[in-house]
Amino acid sequence: MKNFINIADIDKKDLREIIDNAKSQKSKRSSLNKSATDPDSSLADKTLIMIFEKPSTRTRLSFELAMKQLGGKILVLNPKESHYGSGDESINDTAKVLSQYADIVMMRTHKHEHFLEFSKHLDIPIINGLTNLSHPCQIMSDIMTFEELKGPIANKKIAWLGDGNNIVYSLIEAAAKFNFELSIASPKQFRPGKKIVEWAKRKNAKILITKDPKEAINLVDCVMTDKWISMGNEINKKKKKKLLKPYQVNKKIMKLAKKDAIFMHCLPASRGEEVTNDVIDGKQSVVWLEALNRIHVQKSIIQWCLK
Repeated sequence: MKNFINIADIDKKDLREIIDNAKSQKSKRSSLNKSATDPDSSLADKTLIMIFEKPSTRTRLSFELAMKQLGGKILVLNPKESHYGSGDESINDTAKVLSQYADIVMMRTHKHEHFLEFSKHLDIPIINGLTNLSHPCQIMSDIMTFEELKGPIANKKIAWLGDGNNIVYSLIEAAAKFNFELSIASPKQFRPGKKIVEWAKRKNAKILITKDPKEAINLVDCVMTDKWISMGNEINKKKKKKLLKPYQVNKKIMKLAKKDAIFMHCLPASRGEEVTNDVIDGKQSVVWLEALNRIHVQKSIIQWCLK
């Protein structure tokens, strides 16, 4: 049984297989409408259960479309509408029930520890749709998007400006697995955690962590950022925004990257905070392609888990 929890857990060959399969499947769908089932759909007898403890737009829609295009079925488990998460039923019991009803689970939750505990009791694969620690599906989509536009990501330069959050955690893991250079500019208070940085060093990943956004973005191929205030994390909001203001991605800072550099954002965006309108809506922005590619990457991840 194969779970998709963190990029660090998965072999480089498997990660490359997932990306390449996603590209191939996207190409095959070029003449089909969005709701059409793939001609070679392979999951007609499979069911995906999706659990959302955190709200979602792209994760919900992309996983649902992914499974439908593969010919499979989808069930959504809302903790507010079930025993799950209410305290009336143990995590163990819920997991055992889900294992009888479905073939695979996707969970989007607040605590990574809770995700891991739930996964231990499942007899079917689980996919990490987002936790407070990591967001691997998003980063896999970002890599696919980069390669679609700029060629192989190996040895390319990526810059991250802003909060060292769960996206950065998965991005650091990806830098080690896909062999690209990663520069992270954050205030000291919001840098990525020591454990993931130490892991990256052991893997000889090419990581630069600095407080200077100009140093991080110098002649890079891609600039990335995310919301400064994540869902459910609004403590000291004003102070955090003040500290992160120098890390805003705007036209002035984008000029320090390569002329043909692209801009990425996982969305949703707080326009005027981490990114200005002229950047996110500009010619260098590929955020809508990123969102679209979530479907294709997640189809590939589902297939990999069920292979």
